[in-house]
Amino acid sequence: MSDISYYSPEGLKKLKDELAQLEQVERPRVTQEIADARDKGDLSENAEYHAAKEEQSHLETKIAKLKNVVANARILDESQLDTSKILIHSNVVIKNTTNNMEFTYRLVADSETDVRNGKLSVNSPIGKGLLGKKVGDVAEIQVPSGVMKFEVIDISR
Repeated sequence: MSDISYYSPEGLKKLKDELAQLEQVERPRVTQEIADARDKGDLSENAEYHAAKEEQSHLETKIAKLKNVVANARILDESQLDTSKILIHSNVVIKNTTNNMEFTYRLVADSETDVRNGKLSVNSPIGKGLLGKKVGDVAEIQVPSGVMKFEVIDISR
């Protein structure tokens, strides 16, 4: 069963660029490493060969997974987003009710996550806890350190 994920046009381009890098640069590099190691003789005792084959296996797995993600990706028309509640690609301002600190996040797909730049995964504990909330709602979110309460201050595209 495949999972459909929604991406901004920029997020999908980033995924496709990463896939191209893996297929067009990394795959030929690893293939060359295998050929070079094979030329060194006895494969049963050739650590370079076995390391390169293992790297190739990991690379091919990563390529297959990324191809699946790209194949099942859908571009989200952000102009059609409902700003009355928090959805993927919503920009949100939340306030921690314990210390009154405010945070601004954009909820994004896992592959677009970049917390330092305010992009929070919808699958993170906080992201999941915020989905569907409206301005004024208080989300009680279970995090590793306990329960945190966030008041939704603003929602925008």
